[in-house]
Amino acid sequence: MPWLDWISLFVRWFHVIAGVAWIGASFYFVWLDNNLRTPPQWKEDKGIKGDLWAIHGGGFYEVAKYAYGPEKMPETLHWFKWEAYTTWLSGFALLIIVYYFGASAYLIDPQVNDMSPTMAISLGLGLIFGGIAIYEFACRSPLAKYPVVFALCLVTLICVVTYLSTQWFSGRGAYIHVGALIGTIMVGNVFFNIMPNQRKMVAAVQAKESIDPQWGAGAKLRSMHNNYFTLPLLFIMISNHYPMTYQHEQNWLVLIALMAAAAWIRHFFNLRHVGKTKPSILVTGAIAMLAIALWVSWPQTPAHIEVTGSGNGSVNESAAVVTDERVAELVNTHCVGCHSRTPTDEIFKVAPLGVVLDSWEDITRYAPQLVRRTTVTKDMPFLNKTGMTEEERAEIAAWFTTTHANKDN
Repeated sequence: MPWLDWISLFVRWFHVIAGVAWIGASFYFVWLDNNLRTPPQWKEDKGIKGDLWAIHGGGFYEVAKYAYGPEKMPETLHWFKWEAYTTWLSGFALLIIVYYFGASAYLIDPQVNDMSPTMAISLGLGLIFGGIAIYEFACRSPLAKYPVVFALCLVTLICVVTYLSTQWFSGRGAYIHVGALIGTIMVGNVFFNIMPNQRKMVAAVQAKESIDPQWGAGAKLRSMHNNYFTLPLLFIMISNHYPMTYQHEQNWLVLIALMAAAAWIRHFFNLRHVGKTKPSILVTGAIAMLAIALWVSWPQTPAHIEVTGSGNGSVNESAAVVTDERVAELVNTHCVGCHSRTPTDEIFKVAPLGVVLDSWEDITRYAPQLVRRTTVTKDMPFLNKTGMTEEERAEIAAWFTTTHANKDN
């Protein structure tokens, strides 16, 4: 349905724009709060807690933060909420358009868990809204008074949801639902806590009443939760372009490790903003990222796939030669339905990523990508809807290895 593709395009575009605005504002205000300095006495006498001077775009800016609130509310007060709301609304709309309308194609992987679209959608919604319900309950319970215990419970919640998602959905569907939960928690922090507390603060100033310090502290705490969620969420937003992560046999562990490393790196910048530079955090975060990349890539490189005639998924090159004709046959059987100038697939009406494999010239041109997606990440054919076997994947790997060995000689 071309019209659905256009709707998806514009909703995705809007989602990215709104997300940039929201995360940009989040990063800026955390940076601003961490860089406030003790103001001169005359400002303190006015109730100002900290101030900051900056230069940007050819102009000087002076920013001041009140300990509680100004004596009188200004005529114009800027609120930062619609960046969050529009990001979530567009993201949820995109989830429905891509993963719920197209549940059979994108959310359900029969090799993982063969279920009906209704069941898959119900489980997905249950994870998202059940997850935020648990999070909100924990935040409002005495557990929130113990930061370390609360953090461990939050990490456990994310890990459990990640694992369950990968047991129920396709790799892509699992990752996006973890992201949807994180995004829902983040917008929930804005809607259920930050905005109500800020409204109380404004009302108190207008009524010339004292402001409860817990209102501001509670809002700031939720804002910091969001701050640590941003980098993991950004990774999930782009993860569907990198099948080596969500198609890995331990994809749930890959996602948990990447999110943990990303949050750890974010911690470095949060400390740096308050004058505590700890390079060890950044270095260990980078090492963790590199270790994850090596772990994900190392065991499944084409060079480790042998082709034998034993029928067990590997073929020894000395025992069998994979001809160009055989590879063309495999491509025609498993790939051309989608990757063609005139696709016959019921879902893809345009070749994904513009990769077409109609001719032998096309196959040789895209051979590296073909081998990587069929033998390394193994996310092609899409959801393996054509039933490509391990033996057939091994044949393609052996053909590619032999072809390049001959070229090198």
